[in-house]
Amino acid sequence: QLQASGGGLVQAGGSLRLSCAASGIPVNDYNIGWFRQAPGKERELVAAITWDDKPYYVPSVYGRSSISRDDAKNTVSLQLKSLRPEDTGVYYCAANYRRKSLGDPTLYDIWGQGTQVTVSS
Repeated sequence: QLQASGGGLVQAGGSLRLSCAASGIPVNDYNIGWFRQAPGKERELVAAITWDDKPYYVPSVYGRSSISRDDAKNTVSLQLKSLRPEDTGVYYCAANYRRKSLGDPTLYDIWGQGTQVTVSS
């Protein structure tokens, strides 16, 4: 199971740190992705970290986000900085077992419940 937390309401330019706590699976054995779903839009990948600890970011967040893993706590965190109104959405963490594809949400087997991020202008 995955549990996402850390969302909230923040002004543009602010920062948030999202956390994904895993139970039942070791995060260092899975690819963990953070997805965003804005109202009326499809769920899209924001960032991911592979089972062998390689980060990946989509261009829209590159340079203002950082994904990291804590194997001892079995968590994956996503730090978002310089937030923009277009970053608003429900953020989900998800896991897939070492698949080569990171961006396709249909290839993720385990999902957390989502945490709302709202960025006001």
